[in-house]
Amino acid sequence: MKILPALLLCLPLAAHAAWIDFEGEFEQDKPWAEVASQLPPYPKAANLIPFKVSSATRNTFFVDAESISVGADNVVRYVVVVEAAGGAKNVSFEGLRCESGERRLYAYGHPDGTWSKARNAGWEPIKFRSLLSYQKALFEDHFCPNGLRVRNAGEAVQNLRRAAR
Repeated sequence: MKILPALLLCLPLAAHAAWIDFEGEFEQDKPWAEVASQLPPYPKAANLIPFKVSSATRNTFFVDAESISVGADNVVRYVVVVEAAGGAKNVSFEGLRCESGERRLYAYGHPDGTWSKARNAGWEPIKFRSLLSYQKALFEDHFCPNGLRVRNAGEAVQNLRRAAR
């Protein structure tokens, strides 16, 4: 007869555990929605952290540490600077979605420190098979290691700095 009281004590716990799972089902069913983002300040050379893409390119790649953010929509946003071997420089404000393996271009940077919003720039799959894809390198090595999104900008900066050593 001692089994019955123990069983009665476990029922509320089991019901509570089922309720927690029930609440989680609703969160997963919500459609993803992107939040609006502001253009960051133009990058300063002192804030640039280099990162490696592959030996197949002679370009040099940097992320502006001050521009990195992780939004409420789970998008990792950042400014990337690509310097070509000949000296040309491309600056862009972009975002990565770790959950879906997608990227988005928000704006292009100009040498005078201004931004131009990208037109018709929607979410696109990251080119995981390309050795020249810097988004692949950022996804796999810095912002979404092992497929898991960094929790905040500090963790992303730490990942970049650790790899730059």
